[in-house]
Amino acid sequence: MKYAIVQESRLGARRINQDRIGHWRTPEALLAVVADGMGGHLHGEVAANLAADLFGTAFQREARPRLANPAEFLAQAVVLAHTQILAEADKRGLAESPRTVIVACVVQDGQACWMHVGDCRLYLFRKGRVMARTRDHTRVQQLVDEGRIREEAIVSHPERNRLLQCLGGIQPPRPDVASKTALEKDDIVLLCSDGFWGPLTQRQMLNALLARELKEAVPELVTLAEARAGQECDNVSVLAINWGEEMRAPLAAQGPNTLPYYELPTDVQDLTATDPDFLRVSDEDIDNAIAEIKAALRKNVPPRR
Repeated sequence: MKYAIVQESRLGARRINQDRIGHWRTPEALLAVVADGMGGHLHGEVAANLAADLFGTAFQREARPRLANPAEFLAQAVVLAHTQILAEADKRGLAESPRTVIVACVVQDGQACWMHVGDCRLYLFRKGRVMARTRDHTRVQQLVDEGRIREEAIVSHPERNRLLQCLGGIQPPRPDVASKTALEKDDIVLLCSDGFWGPLTQRQMLNALLARELKEAVPELVTLAEARAGQECDNVSVLAINWGEEMRAPLAAQGPNTLPYYELPTDVQDLTATDPDFLRVSDEDIDNAIAEIKAALRKNVPPRR
């Protein structure tokens, strides 16, 4: 498999980093994970670490050298991670179990297969467009789906931190069915925590990824997220994969990705035809994005620790 990976996780303005990111590979398969421990509960970093480690360990055990069924693997790993977090809380005698949200993606046979719980996101960027994005398991996403607020209102809404699903909670997670799509050469699959996507617009992500190589664009976007969030900056974590192979034969049935926008389920939304923020970007857009990123780099950002 031909691909490049860039990942970065920064403290932001928080006291500790509760995010965990990682990737594991074999000659025929790749697993990428971003987990964001919930700061409103004790030991969120413990939950994130347990979840990420379990996904990685399960992948190393089962990918010999490929997974028999990536979608089934992700669904089972979610359940096992939730169970392990509860067991760890019981072992430590904690009054409340630590909790985390997570997004994971398997790349195998030229296809990306992903699943998430909570508000960690996966974006699929292709030729200057956002082809897919996970839908948050949050109250504000419900409001967007119901047409009661606009997408742009998510980051400032008073209920923006109200999650409907997580790992380690009282209720077991109910993730959406895994989504799958064939990858084209130069596609970018990006997994991130809300500390990354919250301060940024999708236009800014697109512009930076088009204007820079991945190894430059990802750190610059992290710096821009820190600068825009200021003293309220959360942990900022991102893992991006730049796919380097030509598309293989199209999938016979791609599941939810084959449905038109108005019929899409809650895990993936194709907005390329309806949202102006998803339109192709111009050279002027790219120049403006570069200028904004350079300005952010010149500002004082929260120090790394």
